[in-house]
Amino acid sequence: MIKGQVEIRVTGYGGQGVVLSGYIIGRAVTIYDDKNATMTQSFGPEARGSACSISMIISPDPIYYPYVTSPNILIVMSPEGYTKHYPGVTDDAIIIVEEDIVHPGKIKDTQTLYTCPATRIAEELGRRLVLNVVMLGFFTAATELISEEAMRKSIEASVPEGTQKLNLTAFNNGYAYFQESKEKAEEKARTQA
Repeated sequence: MIKGQVEIRVTGYGGQGVVLSGYIIGRAVTIYDDKNATMTQSFGPEARGSACSISMIISPDPIYYPYVTSPNILIVMSPEGYTKHYPGVTDDAIIIVEEDIVHPGKIKDTQTLYTCPATRIAEELGRRLVLNVVMLGFFTAATELISEEAMRKSIEASVPEGTQKLNLTAFNNGYAYFQESKEKAEEKARTQA
């Protein structure tokens, strides 16, 4: 678990729910996990398909400077987002990418890379649009920065009326995918030892 002030950037294409992801994280942190958060957003002039990102600071203490300078966590759902934002992350950053869309190059040995087939998981649910919530489930399990309960409550309060069940399932499936991947990696390490 990451402690202290954390800087997060979520990036992707317009239409992938990047900004909604930021709102969900922010609400989970401030309303349900009793921490502080700031968020800024950036997007191209097109409604869909252009570069889009949110930058967020989460802290147990008051935040006096609201802008992200070097993200500790980078969540990426587009190749352009990776190219643009990876160079600015910290040396110990956690990088989470949508594995079917983003193909990162070599990262530093001190950084951690996780990959999640969020689009495939969302398509299995019949709605590709929930890939952002799948990524949020994966992110929650991978970082343990925000409690599961806070994220679930935030999703229920943030998504359009009538889509709560679908979005919670998407979150659960992303969370479970990380847990299953972790168990497989640990089993592989045990058998190779």
